[in-house]
Amino acid sequence: MISIDFSLTVALFTAVSLGALLVIWVFSRKQKDKELSLNPAFIWFCSVCTYNYVNTKEDKISVCPRCGSYNKKE
Repeated sequence: MISIDFSLTVALFTAVSLGALLVIWVFSRKQKDKELSLNPAFIWFCSVCTYNYVNTKEDKISVCPRCGSYNKKE
């Protein structure tokens, strides 16, 4: 019979468990990587401070979150 020290058993169990969690985490991350698309109508450009921002409201006039100026969609 092979004798194994208790501390070695705990270390091996911990290493195998962490390895399994790492493999599960890596494969689950690949499933979450989805292609996100954004409608160009929601991308705004501030004419004052040249800041690009996203406003999902379908308004014709938007307020820049950086400088507070009003911008009109053309």
